[in-house]
Amino acid sequence: MKSDRLLSALLLLQAHGRLTGRELAERLEVSERTVHRDMESLSAAGVPISALRGAQGGWQLEPGWRTQVPGLDTAELNALLMAQPRALGDPRLAAAAERAFEKLMAAFSAPMRARAAAIRERLYIDATGWHPSNENLSLLADVQEAVARDCKISFDYTRADGQSGPRTVDPLGLVAKGASWYLVARAPAGLRTYRVSRIRNLTPLTLPCERPPNFDLAAYWKQSTAQLAQQRGQYEAVMLLDERAARSAREWWSATPVEDSSEGDGSESGLPAGWQKLHIRFDSEDQALFVALGSGTRIEVISPPELKRRVAEEARAIAARDVWTRVSK
Repeated sequence: MKSDRLLSALLLLQAHGRLTGRELAERLEVSERTVHRDMESLSAAGVPISALRGAQGGWQLEPGWRTQVPGLDTAELNALLMAQPRALGDPRLAAAAERAFEKLMAAFSAPMRARAAAIRERLYIDATGWHPSNENLSLLADVQEAVARDCKISFDYTRADGQSGPRTVDPLGLVAKGASWYLVARAPAGLRTYRVSRIRNLTPLTLPCERPPNFDLAAYWKQSTAQLAQQRGQYEAVMLLDERAARSAREWWSATPVEDSSEGDGSESGLPAGWQKLHIRFDSEDQALFVALGSGTRIEVISPPELKRRVAEEARAIAARDVWTRVSK
Protein backbone atom coordinates (compact mmCIF):
# COMPACT_ATOMS: atom_id res chain seq x y z
CA MET A 1 0.00 0.00 0.00
CA LYS A 2 1.17 3.55 -0.76
CA SER A 3 0.74 4.73 2.84
CA ASP A 4 3.01 1.94 4.07
CA ARG A 5 5.58 2.78 1.40
CA LEU A 6 5.53 6.48 2.29
CA LEU A 7 6.12 5.68 5.95
CA SER A 8 8.95 3.32 5.01
CA ALA A 9 10.55 6.00 2.84
CA LEU A 10 10.23 8.57 5.61
CA LEU A 11 11.84 6.33 8.21
CA LEU A 12 14.62 5.30 5.81
CA LEU A 13 15.53 8.94 5.30
CA GLN A 14 15.35 9.53 9.03
CA ALA A 15 17.66 6.60 9.72
CA HIS A 16 20.24 7.20 6.96
CA GLY A 17 20.19 10.97 6.61
CA ARG A 18 20.50 11.15 2.81
CA LEU A 19 19.65 8.55 0.15
CA THR A 20 19.69 8.74 -3.62
CA GLY A 21 16.61 7.98 -5.67
CA ARG A 22 18.19 4.70 -6.76
CA GLU A 23 18.94 3.66 -3.17
CA LEU A 24 15.38 4.40 -2.11
CA ALA A 25 14.00 2.57 -5.14
CA GLU A 26 16.07 -0.54 -4.31
CA ARG A 27 15.09 -0.54 -0.64
CA LEU A 28 11.40 0.05 -1.38
CA GLU A 29 11.38 -2.26 -4.43
CA VAL A 30 9.82 0.36 -6.72
CA SER A 31 10.98 2.46 -9.66
CA GLU A 32 12.87 5.75 -9.29
CA ARG A 33 9.89 7.51 -10.86
CA THR A 34 7.66 6.14 -8.09
CA VAL A 35 10.18 7.37 -5.51
CA HIS A 36 10.02 10.85 -7.02
CA ARG A 37 6.21 10.86 -6.78
CA ASP A 38 6.39 9.60 -3.19
CA MET A 39 8.76 12.40 -2.22
CA GLU A 40 6.34 14.92 -3.72
CA SER A 41 3.49 13.36 -1.74
CA LEU A 42 5.43 13.61 1.50
CA SER A 43 6.36 17.20 0.77
CA ALA A 44 2.73 18.04 0.03
CA ALA A 45 1.78 16.50 3.38
CA GLY A 46 4.09 18.91 5.19
CA VAL A 47 7.16 16.73 5.63
CA PRO A 48 10.27 18.95 5.07
CA ILE A 49 12.11 17.02 2.35
CA SER A 50 14.91 18.50 0.26
CA ALA A 51 16.17 17.31 -3.13
CA LEU A 52 19.92 17.79 -3.62
CA ARG A 53 21.40 17.77 -7.14
CA GLY A 54 24.75 16.48 -8.30
CA ALA A 55 26.86 13.36 -7.79
CA GLN A 56 26.51 13.60 -4.01
CA GLY A 57 22.85 14.51 -4.18
CA GLY A 58 19.73 12.70 -3.18
CA TRP A 59 16.80 13.13 -0.84
CA GLN A 60 17.05 14.19 2.79
CA LEU A 61 14.95 15.55 5.63
CA GLU A 62 15.54 19.00 7.06
CA PRO A 63 18.14 18.86 9.89
CA GLY A 64 16.56 18.23 13.28
CA TRP A 65 13.21 17.06 11.90
CA ARG A 66 12.09 13.57 12.86
CA THR A 67 8.98 11.56 13.64
CA GLN A 68 8.36 10.80 17.27
CA VAL A 69 7.72 7.51 19.05
CA PRO A 70 7.18 6.95 22.79
CA GLY A 71 10.49 6.88 24.63
CA LEU A 72 11.90 3.53 25.75
CA ASP A 73 13.97 3.03 28.84
CA THR A 74 16.96 0.66 28.90
CA ALA A 75 14.98 -2.29 30.26
CA GLU A 76 12.29 -1.89 27.58
CA LEU A 77 14.89 -1.63 24.84
CA ASN A 78 16.70 -4.76 26.03
CA ALA A 79 13.42 -6.70 26.19
CA LEU A 80 12.50 -5.57 22.66
CA LEU A 81 15.86 -6.68 21.28
CA MET A 82 15.61 -10.08 22.98
CA ALA A 83 12.40 -10.64 21.00
CA GLN A 84 14.01 -9.67 17.73
CA PRO A 85 12.62 -11.01 14.40
CA ARG A 86 15.32 -13.66 13.99
CA ALA A 87 13.48 -15.70 16.63
CA LEU A 88 10.59 -16.28 14.20
CA GLY A 89 10.64 -19.55 12.32
CA ASP A 90 8.86 -18.56 9.11
CA PRO A 91 11.01 -16.52 6.64
CA ARG A 92 8.10 -14.36 5.46
CA LEU A 93 7.09 -13.40 8.99
CA ALA A 94 10.71 -12.83 9.97
CA ALA A 95 11.23 -10.52 6.97
CA ALA A 96 8.07 -8.53 7.73
CA ALA A 97 9.00 -8.28 11.41
CA GLU A 98 12.50 -7.15 10.47
CA ARG A 99 11.07 -4.33 8.35
CA ALA A 100 8.83 -3.23 11.21
CA PHE A 101 11.78 -3.40 13.58
CA GLU A 102 13.89 -1.20 11.30
CA LYS A 103 11.10 1.37 11.14
CA LEU A 104 10.98 1.52 14.91
CA MET A 105 14.76 1.74 15.13
CA ALA A 106 14.73 4.67 12.71
CA ALA A 107 12.41 6.62 14.98
CA PHE A 108 14.73 6.29 18.00
CA SER A 109 16.92 9.14 19.10
CA ALA A 110 20.54 8.89 17.93
CA PRO A 111 21.91 7.70 21.33
CA MET A 112 19.17 5.08 21.71
CA ARG A 113 19.67 3.91 18.11
CA ALA A 114 23.41 3.53 18.68
CA ARG A 115 22.80 1.55 21.87
CA ALA A 116 20.29 -0.70 20.10
CA ALA A 117 22.73 -1.35 17.25
CA ALA A 118 25.45 -2.28 19.72
CA ILE A 119 23.15 -4.72 21.53
CA ARG A 120 22.05 -6.36 18.28
CA GLU A 121 25.65 -6.89 17.24
CA ARG A 122 26.21 -8.82 20.46
CA LEU A 123 23.07 -10.96 20.29
CA TYR A 124 22.45 -13.84 17.90
CA ILE A 125 19.40 -16.10 17.91
CA ASP A 126 19.71 -19.47 16.19
CA ALA A 127 16.10 -20.51 15.62
CA THR A 128 17.00 -23.92 14.17
CA GLY A 129 17.86 -25.60 17.48
CA TRP A 130 20.19 -28.56 17.96
CA HIS A 131 17.75 -31.13 16.63
CA PRO A 132 16.32 -31.07 13.08
CA SER A 133 12.80 -29.69 12.88
CA ASN A 134 10.23 -30.68 10.29
CA GLU A 135 7.95 -27.76 11.12
CA ASN A 136 6.29 -26.51 7.94
CA LEU A 137 5.23 -22.95 8.73
CA SER A 138 4.30 -21.93 5.18
CA LEU A 139 0.69 -21.31 6.27
CA LEU A 140 1.50 -19.50 9.50
CA ALA A 141 0.95 -16.06 7.99
CA ASP A 142 -2.42 -17.17 6.56
CA VAL A 143 -3.51 -18.57 9.92
CA GLN A 144 -2.39 -15.36 11.62
CA GLU A 145 -4.42 -13.32 9.12
CA ALA A 146 -7.54 -15.41 9.78
CA VAL A 147 -7.11 -14.96 13.54
CA ALA A 148 -6.77 -11.20 13.09
CA ARG A 149 -9.81 -10.97 10.77
CA ASP A 150 -12.02 -13.11 13.04
CA CYS A 151 -13.27 -15.22 10.15
CA LYS A 152 -13.97 -18.94 9.98
CA ILE A 153 -11.47 -21.12 8.14
CA SER A 154 -11.49 -24.57 6.61
CA PHE A 155 -8.44 -26.75 6.12
CA ASP A 156 -7.17 -30.31 5.90
CA TYR A 157 -5.48 -31.55 9.06
CA THR A 158 -3.25 -34.54 9.72
CA ARG A 159 -3.14 -35.76 13.31
CA ALA A 160 -0.09 -37.19 15.03
CA ASP A 161 -1.38 -40.73 14.43
CA GLY A 162 -1.54 -40.14 10.66
CA GLN A 163 -5.31 -39.75 10.36
CA SER A 164 -6.38 -36.76 8.30
CA GLY A 165 -9.56 -35.01 7.31
CA PRO A 166 -11.22 -31.63 6.72
CA ARG A 167 -11.89 -29.15 9.51
CA THR A 168 -14.00 -25.99 9.72
CA VAL A 169 -13.27 -23.95 12.82
CA ASP A 170 -13.39 -20.55 14.46
CA PRO A 171 -9.73 -19.46 14.94
CA LEU A 172 -9.32 -17.95 18.41
CA GLY A 173 -5.58 -17.48 18.81
CA LEU A 174 -2.03 -18.61 18.13
CA VAL A 175 0.45 -20.07 20.61
CA ALA A 176 4.20 -20.38 20.03
CA LYS A 177 5.90 -23.14 22.01
CA GLY A 178 9.59 -23.44 21.17
CA ALA A 179 9.87 -23.69 17.39
CA SER A 180 6.28 -24.99 17.06
CA TRP A 181 3.13 -22.96 16.48
CA TYR A 182 -0.38 -24.02 17.50
CA LEU A 183 -3.80 -22.75 16.49
CA VAL A 184 -6.42 -22.70 19.24
CA ALA A 185 -9.84 -22.87 17.64
CA ARG A 186 -13.50 -23.52 18.36
CA ALA A 187 -14.62 -26.69 16.57
CA PRO A 188 -18.12 -28.23 16.50
CA ALA A 189 -17.06 -30.55 19.34
CA GLY A 190 -15.56 -27.76 21.46
CA LEU A 191 -12.19 -26.04 21.85
CA ARG A 192 -9.35 -27.78 20.04
CA THR A 193 -5.62 -27.21 19.42
CA TYR A 194 -4.08 -27.73 15.96
CA ARG A 195 -0.39 -27.79 15.11
CA VAL A 196 0.14 -25.27 12.31
CA SER A 197 2.73 -27.45 10.56
CA ARG A 198 0.03 -30.13 10.02
CA ILE A 199 -2.46 -27.77 8.38
CA ARG A 200 -2.89 -27.96 4.61
CA ASN A 201 -5.11 -26.27 2.01
CA LEU A 202 -6.35 -23.49 4.26
CA THR A 203 -9.29 -21.44 2.98
CA PRO A 204 -10.66 -18.34 4.77
CA LEU A 205 -14.45 -18.19 4.78
CA THR A 206 -16.77 -15.19 4.68
CA LEU A 207 -18.57 -16.26 7.85
CA PRO A 208 -17.53 -14.38 10.99
CA CYS A 209 -15.75 -16.17 13.79
CA GLU A 210 -17.86 -17.06 16.83
CA ARG A 211 -15.75 -16.41 19.92
CA PRO A 212 -16.72 -17.84 23.31
CA PRO A 213 -17.54 -15.08 25.79
CA ASN A 214 -14.62 -14.02 28.00
CA PHE A 215 -12.22 -16.41 26.25
CA ASP A 216 -8.70 -16.21 27.74
CA LEU A 217 -6.08 -17.73 25.42
CA ALA A 218 -3.30 -17.93 28.03
CA ALA A 219 -5.58 -19.54 30.63
CA TYR A 220 -6.88 -22.08 28.10
CA TRP A 221 -3.37 -23.05 27.01
CA LYS A 222 -2.15 -23.55 30.57
CA GLN A 223 -5.18 -25.67 31.41
CA SER A 224 -5.00 -27.80 28.26
CA THR A 225 -1.26 -28.47 28.60
CA ALA A 226 -1.73 -29.42 32.25
CA GLN A 227 -4.47 -31.88 31.26
CA LEU A 228 -2.26 -33.32 28.53
CA ALA A 229 0.54 -33.90 31.02
CA GLN A 230 -1.86 -35.74 33.33
CA GLN A 231 -3.28 -37.89 30.53
CA ARG A 232 0.11 -38.85 29.16
CA GLY A 233 1.21 -42.10 30.68
CA GLN A 234 4.52 -42.20 32.54
CA TYR A 235 6.93 -45.10 32.74
CA GLU A 236 9.41 -45.12 35.60
CA ALA A 237 12.75 -46.88 35.60
CA VAL A 238 15.91 -46.95 37.68
CA MET A 239 19.13 -46.79 35.67
CA LEU A 240 22.84 -46.64 36.29
CA LEU A 241 24.41 -44.01 34.00
CA ASP A 242 27.86 -42.63 33.34
CA GLU A 243 28.44 -38.90 33.75
CA ARG A 244 27.55 -37.90 30.19
CA ALA A 245 24.42 -40.07 30.00
CA ALA A 246 23.27 -38.80 33.40
CA ARG A 247 23.66 -35.21 32.24
CA SER A 248 21.53 -35.93 29.15
CA ALA A 249 18.91 -37.71 31.23
CA ARG A 250 18.54 -34.73 33.55
CA GLU A 251 18.17 -32.43 30.54
CA TRP A 252 15.52 -34.41 28.66
CA TRP A 253 13.49 -36.19 31.34
CA SER A 254 12.47 -35.96 34.95
CA ALA A 255 15.44 -37.64 36.63
CA THR A 256 16.20 -37.73 40.36
CA PRO A 257 19.03 -39.47 42.27
CA VAL A 258 18.24 -42.76 43.97
CA GLU A 259 19.25 -42.19 47.57
CA ASP A 260 18.57 -45.72 48.75
CA SER A 261 21.25 -47.91 47.18
CA SER A 262 19.16 -50.98 47.91
CA GLU A 263 16.56 -50.03 45.28
CA GLY A 264 16.78 -52.26 42.22
CA ASP A 265 18.13 -55.80 42.25
CA GLY A 266 20.61 -55.13 45.06
CA SER A 267 23.57 -56.48 43.14
CA GLU A 268 25.62 -53.27 43.22
CA SER A 269 28.33 -52.76 45.80
CA GLY A 270 29.06 -49.07 45.23
CA LEU A 271 28.92 -47.03 42.07
CA PRO A 272 31.75 -46.75 39.53
CA ALA A 273 33.58 -43.43 39.53
CA GLY A 274 31.47 -40.73 37.85
CA TRP A 275 28.40 -42.95 37.53
CA GLN A 276 25.00 -42.11 39.00
CA LYS A 277 21.90 -44.11 39.83
CA LEU A 278 18.83 -42.18 38.70
CA HIS A 279 15.08 -42.64 38.92
CA ILE A 280 13.84 -41.53 35.45
CA ARG A 281 10.29 -40.93 34.22
CA PHE A 282 9.76 -41.73 30.54
CA ASP A 283 6.61 -41.38 28.43
CA SER A 284 6.47 -45.13 27.77
CA GLU A 285 8.36 -48.40 28.12
CA ASP A 286 9.28 -48.26 24.44
CA GLN A 287 10.92 -44.87 24.97
CA ALA A 288 12.91 -46.22 27.92
CA LEU A 289 13.98 -49.21 25.81
CA PHE A 290 15.04 -46.94 22.94
CA VAL A 291 17.16 -44.80 25.27
CA ALA A 292 18.78 -47.79 26.96
CA LEU A 293 19.71 -49.45 23.67
CA GLY A 294 20.84 -46.20 22.07
CA SER A 295 23.16 -45.41 24.97
CA GLY A 296 24.99 -48.73 24.75
CA THR A 297 27.42 -49.37 27.60
CA ARG A 298 26.84 -45.94 29.13
CA ILE A 299 23.56 -47.10 30.72
CA GLU A 300 22.62 -50.15 32.76
CA VAL A 301 18.97 -50.83 33.57
CA ILE A 302 18.41 -51.69 37.25
CA SER A 303 14.61 -51.89 37.30
CA PRO A 304 11.89 -52.76 36.43
CA PRO A 305 12.68 -56.39 35.58
CA GLU A 306 10.59 -56.42 32.38
CA LEU A 307 12.63 -53.55 30.95
CA LYS A 308 15.90 -55.36 31.79
CA ARG A 309 14.54 -58.45 30.05
CA ARG A 310 13.55 -56.53 26.91
CA VAL A 311 16.94 -54.81 26.72
CA ALA A 312 18.73 -58.17 27.03
CA GLU A 313 16.49 -59.77 24.37
CA GLU A 314 17.03 -56.90 21.95
CA ALA A 315 20.79 -56.99 22.52
CA ARG A 316 20.90 -60.75 21.84
CA ALA A 317 18.81 -60.30 18.70
CA ILE A 318 21.17 -57.58 17.45
CA ALA A 319 24.20 -59.77 18.14
CA ALA A 320 22.60 -62.78 16.40
CA ARG A 321 21.74 -60.69 13.38
CA ASP A 322 25.32 -59.39 13.21
CA VAL A 323 26.65 -62.97 13.27
CA TRP A 324 24.18 -64.06 10.57
CA THR A 325 25.21 -61.08 8.40
CA ARG A 326 28.91 -61.95 8.62
CA VAL A 327 28.27 -65.65 7.85
CA SER A 328 26.06 -64.87 4.85
CA LYS A 329 28.73 -62.72 3.18
